[in-house]
Amino acid sequence: MLELREELTPADPDRIRNLAAATGFFSREEAEVAAELAEERLTRGAASGYHFLLAEEAGELLGFACFGPIPCARGAYDLYWIVVRPDRQGGGLGRLLLTAAEERIAAAGGRRVYIDTSSRPQYAPTRAFYTACGFREEALLADFYDQGDGKAIFCKVLDPANHR
Repeated sequence: MLELREELTPADPDRIRNLAAATGFFSREEAEVAAELAEERLTRGAASGYHFLLAEEAGELLGFACFGPIPCARGAYDLYWIVVRPDRQGGGLGRLLLTAAEERIAAAGGRRVYIDTSSRPQYAPTRAFYTACGFREEALLADFYDQGDGKAIFCKVLDPANHR
C-alpha cells in the first residue's frame, strides 16, 4: 500500500540522493543537493524552509517532492524537486506527489507554485507533465545551466477552493 510521509528520518538523505541519481536525469552534484536539502530539513525542521513528501510502499522509497516558500515573496512557493523511480514513472505517482504538495502549499497560504527545469530535449516529457498538471511556462532563460541548456520556469496559480 502506498503511503505519503512528511517527516524525514536520518536514513532519508541517502535514500533521496540515490533515488535522484537513479533517474538518469540528475548529475551527481544535483543528487547531492537534494540530499543536502533533506539534511537541512532534518537539522533545522520547518525553519529550513524545505518541506518534503516521500512516497513509499513497503518501506521502499518510490518518489519524493521537496518544496518551500520563496523568501520575500508573499504566497509564492518553489517546487524544488519532484522525483519518481524510473520503473514507477507514468503511473500517476508524480501527479499524486504534485497534488499533495499543492494541497500543503495552499493550506499554508500559498497562491503560486513555481518550477524550474531544463530546456534540454531529455526534459521534454517533464515539461509536458507540468503543462498537463496545469502549469504554464512563464519564461525561458537561454543557456542558463550550460551552453544549449536553458532554464524553463513554469507557474501554476492555485485555487484555494480546490485544495481544502
